[in-house]
Amino acid sequence: MSLSRCFLFVAAVSCLLAETAATPILPRSDAPPIVDLGYSQYEGTTLSSKVNQYLGLRFAAPPVGNLRFRAPQDPVATTGIQEAKTLQTVCLGTGVKLSSSLQSEDCLFANVWTPSSATPTSKLPVWVYIQGGGYGSDSNGKYNGSTVVETSGQNIVVITFNYRVSAFGFLASEKIRANGDLNAGLLDQEFLLRWVKKYIIQFGGDPDHVVIHGASAGAGSVAMHLIAYGGRNDDLFVGGIGESVFFPTQPKVSELEWQFEQFVSDALCSGSVDELECLRSQNTTTLQAANKPRPYPGQTGNPAWYWTPSVDGDFIQDYPYKLFEQGKFVKVPVMFGDDTDEGTAFAPNAGSQAEVATFMRNNYPRLTANDTDAINAQYPLMAPLPGHLAYFPSVAAAYGEATLTCAGNFISNSYATYVSPQQVWNYRYNVHSTYYDEAGMGVPHTIETVAVFGVGNVGESATTDLQTGISTYNNNIVPVVMNYWISFVRALDPNTYKFATAPNWSSFGTGQDGGARLRFETNATEMELIPQDQVARCEFWKGLAETMEQ
Repeated sequence: MSLSRCFLFVAAVSCLLAETAATPILPRSDAPPIVDLGYSQYEGTTLSSKVNQYLGLRFAAPPVGNLRFRAPQDPVATTGIQEAKTLQTVCLGTGVKLSSSLQSEDCLFANVWTPSSATPTSKLPVWVYIQGGGYGSDSNGKYNGSTVVETSGQNIVVITFNYRVSAFGFLASEKIRANGDLNAGLLDQEFLLRWVKKYIIQFGGDPDHVVIHGASAGAGSVAMHLIAYGGRNDDLFVGGIGESVFFPTQPKVSELEWQFEQFVSDALCSGSVDELECLRSQNTTTLQAANKPRPYPGQTGNPAWYWTPSVDGDFIQDYPYKLFEQGKFVKVPVMFGDDTDEGTAFAPNAGSQAEVATFMRNNYPRLTANDTDAINAQYPLMAPLPGHLAYFPSVAAAYGEATLTCAGNFISNSYATYVSPQQVWNYRYNVHSTYYDEAGMGVPHTIETVAVFGVGNVGESATTDLQTGISTYNNNIVPVVMNYWISFVRALDPNTYKFATAPNWSSFGTGQDGGARLRFETNATEMELIPQDQVARCEFWKGLAETMEQ
């Protein structure tokens, strides 16, 4: 047993004494696990489920001061053993009061769950989860991967992490290109993947078998990594999962100078000889006060999502729809899917078609009056939903398909075309709950995440579990969903280790008749084809994708 393999502090003492004593001191079985990453040693916790949990591992240097608006840098080495037993702060989001103890600029931390029996020779498949939040917030830094590891039979390693969001992660300008790095939030994610490549073996993971998974903006991030650098494969992952792929407007850098100058003004840096230097020297309180949404030029209201990735010509070389259509993406097995009512969580309570048009232009400012007339024609008055005005169902359906559902379907078609129809799987989550149905929300955005991670493991778990019925009448869907995800991470196929009574999940196919997808329902999960009316509407949105800068 060499010193580099001594994960426990007492074990390390035993190793040293073994060189001078005939009878070495044996490690205590109840001693906490310790992992040595070279730059720091971290002490975690062994859970009753025989999972080692490491919380708050620093994977990059604090992106503060002169490191603002730059690519992440290696963390500074520490001495002694650092505790990794508490979740650390997430990155500052849009409009958050700085007094919050849960958010900070110093936020680049990762969390790891691994079998307590894992060693550097275990080479277990690795599951990296990218949280969502519309690129304006780290929406939930409290995901817990221990149940997934336990359910896998102690056969995977799970990682969650934070990345810069809002202005700190996505402020764009040619001035930043000249003296900084664009899309810093995405570069944080890439840096984490390179950290995993280098260090995950110390946790028992296989650096050559990493699957990236995300929900909402996390799923949009998965898509961005698939098309990064024009589809260049840097061998950072072997598969991808996207829940509700998020395609907001993602303008070119040249179109965002107004946003940069507005932020500079709000941060009290206007007139500075070097505006970026001023921003980097400014205190966090002032910057956070400037970290707020504004209407796009010519529009009347704030967009739902103000800070988004930009087309920088490097990491994102063109609009995502174009790159996927051209086959410029990493060719790996993928799973994509959506919820039946993606737009209900974001849509305004519209009472007229004029309000539908205004909302769509506020979010996609290059849409013309003719475009919004065409959108209203595609989404006429629909059946009413409880507690909402007449055109809420229409605007929710329009925004949901334009921004989320059709993006996932389009990527699935692209993979079926350029990779293999048998290496892409698609789904629709249609598990209803009394709470959301009575609220007029249907099956809303990313609600399947609670089934992926299991009861008690997503955010404010007690409330979420009750509202979705996951802890009660919908509980049967949890092992079905969770084991499909586990199976894909382990085998790059959702069927290999699926739940015993779950149906076979057929691949997307050739895209004829709309493509095949799995419809999740409590006690009624089965295959279906994407209906032709949705196929037609997605073709409509594809025709507007460049105008909408998607």
